Amino acid sequence: MTGTRNIEIQGINPAELFGVNDANFKHLKSFYPKLKVTARGHVVSISGEDEVMDEFERKFNLIIQHFNQFNSLTENNIDNLMLSDGGTLLSTDDGSETIVHGNGGTKIKARTVNQKKLVQAVNTHDMVFAVGPAGTGKTYTAVALAVRALKAKEVKRIVLTRPAVEAGENLGFLPGDLKEKLDPYLMPLYDALRDMIPAEKLGDMIEFGIIEIAPLAFMRGRTLDKAFVILDEAQNTTSMQMKMFLTRMGMTAKFVITGDMSQVDLPHRQRSGLSYALDVLKDVEGIGVVRLGQSDVIRHSLVKRIVAAFDVAEAEERKNEIKKSTK
Repeated sequence: MTGTRNIEIQGINPAELFGVNDANFKHLKSFYPKLKVTARGHVVSISGEDEVMDEFERKFNLIIQHFNQFNSLTENNIDNLMLSDGGTLLSTDDGSETIVHGNGGTKIKARTVNQKKLVQAVNTHDMVFAVGPAGTGKTYTAVALAVRALKAKEVKRIVLTRPAVEAGENLGFLPGDLKEKLDPYLMPLYDALRDMIPAEKLGDMIEFGIIEIAPLAFMRGRTLDKAFVILDEAQNTTSMQMKMFLTRMGMTAKFVITGDMSQVDLPHRQRSGLSYALDVLKDVEGIGVVRLGQSDVIRHSLVKRIVAAFDVAEAEERKNEIKKSTK
């Protein structure tokens, strides 16, 4: 029998999938001369014999799966798929160090020893603290692990949160509504996600709540289940906020808490919730702690030297304070 079917492309920009000048789409069509295949927007229409349409639809779904996994598609990928059952297409990377494939097929990997320890800790613990200075990849690695878990359907959503406390600024003085006031504080999380998920798909995921980015205050009273949850900039939580957050953990959740104890922006003499939690929970079974240092800094080479200089200066200041207090 012959007929016509429509296949809807969801969560992917068809222009990225089909390639420059529709090169990928034209290459795919060349394998099905007995089918009439057209595309308009997010809908691919096929006409022909049912058996051939079944085969096209199965292969096309594998192509979508490949694009979702690797954020990339080439004519060579299509050739491999058409000449096999498609099993090898979805495992073209050895997976030894790659956490997830970013936009354009970029391999996002753990690049330092301690980043690899963070990956291992998240694989073996449901709650992990990652502590270290700026530029060590704490947040980026954690977000990559969250995206990997979502793509593998290990979780149903990603929740990213930060306390809205930054360098002495006050939300009330910022222009706009609540979302516009909060977005600048959450921008590092958006930046990491944009490297890993195509813009159109990311927008849909945020709109439908598959990815939620919110200030820490919005976590109160909730139970976060079947989710990969990241608390970023945790050094700026109070002890009560930290307790509130950690007790939001549902039965099938992953929690990663990242922070830098050298960048605490809380009022003077108020103890960081991150510092408090690391002390209180140090003997609790099932919690992983990974400490990153200067050797893990992967930004501009100057950042590593800046971190080292500040560490020396802060150590000297603490020494002077101790001297003054003992006089």
